[in-house]
Amino acid sequence: MPSPTANSAVSDTLFLIPAHDVLALLDRDATMAAVRQAFVQHSAGTGRVFPMIRESVGSNAVFGIKAGDIAPDNVLGFKAAGFWPANTAYGKGAHQATIMLFDPATGRPVCLLDGNHVTTLRTGAAGAIGIDLFARKDVQGLCLFGTGVQARIHLEYALQVRPSLKSVSYLTVNGEKDPDFESDFATRYGDRCRLSHATDADQAVAAADLVITATPSRKSLFANDAVRAGTHVNAVGADTIGKRELPEGLLQRARLFVDDARQSANVGEGQWAKDCEATEIGTVILGEQPYVREADAITVFDMTGLALQDLVVAQMIFDGARQSGRGMALSWPW
Repeated sequence: MPSPTANSAVSDTLFLIPAHDVLALLDRDATMAAVRQAFVQHSAGTGRVFPMIRESVGSNAVFGIKAGDIAPDNVLGFKAAGFWPANTAYGKGAHQATIMLFDPATGRPVCLLDGNHVTTLRTGAAGAIGIDLFARKDVQGLCLFGTGVQARIHLEYALQVRPSLKSVSYLTVNGEKDPDFESDFATRYGDRCRLSHATDADQAVAAADLVITATPSRKSLFANDAVRAGTHVNAVGADTIGKRELPEGLLQRARLFVDDARQSANVGEGQWAKDCEATEIGTVILGEQPYVREADAITVFDMTGLALQDLVVAQMIFDGARQSGRGMALSWPW
């Protein structure tokens, strides 16, 4: 019989951590460190990612499950998440996520937590790691596709890891300005960076040396020849069969980095260019495939999202909740 794990002491208890407690326990720098650890564990083989489920449900919603384990840390769990665009009609978030952690020695559930803030922050942190590793150190112009939750967190992290940024141009799905986005940006970053609304995607991309795409698009957002030498692209939106943000031919011109090669080829931008060689970011961090950027290189980081990212951050929150007295402990007898 397996020996008890660190979680076994609470195997008769199910910890519930609602959104407000999750948000209070999330720390940006700690999240980035945890996500970096997840990339390393994935490529080192100490963390496993199980086959992903991603299916359409109802009229236009998507539901998925990402699961995995990190045996050395006694972490086992999954995230059930998806995209329900109709939620916006009720003033609620379209992205919905819930994370469950289990005791790997017994299979007992030990923690259930809201996954929305975890998904937002861990994805932004992953993007920041990609920018820090692959984008030029002197980038000055950022082109951002989208103004939603993911676009905003990626923008925040980009400004954190690349203080050289002086201008941001943004594009929306409907081509119109987003007053709330502009107001929030002016309040937070107006004294250090210029924001402008763009309507011509190709011109905006051509003027930038860093591009972030964070949309639910199913067609390319800009032309291949708009991307100039020296540009880095973080592709965030493609995480389902049929989704696409990048143009035909770009990956063939670029050095492609991914969080998971199989996922990228199945549901990410890699599904449109299966012949392109992809390098997993964890191998770069580990030094197994070191990368030194050439000034005129084009680099792409295709982000489909790892279960391990969710699990390491969820475990961090679970530990913090027990230490701080946050969350609710329920009796969950055998």
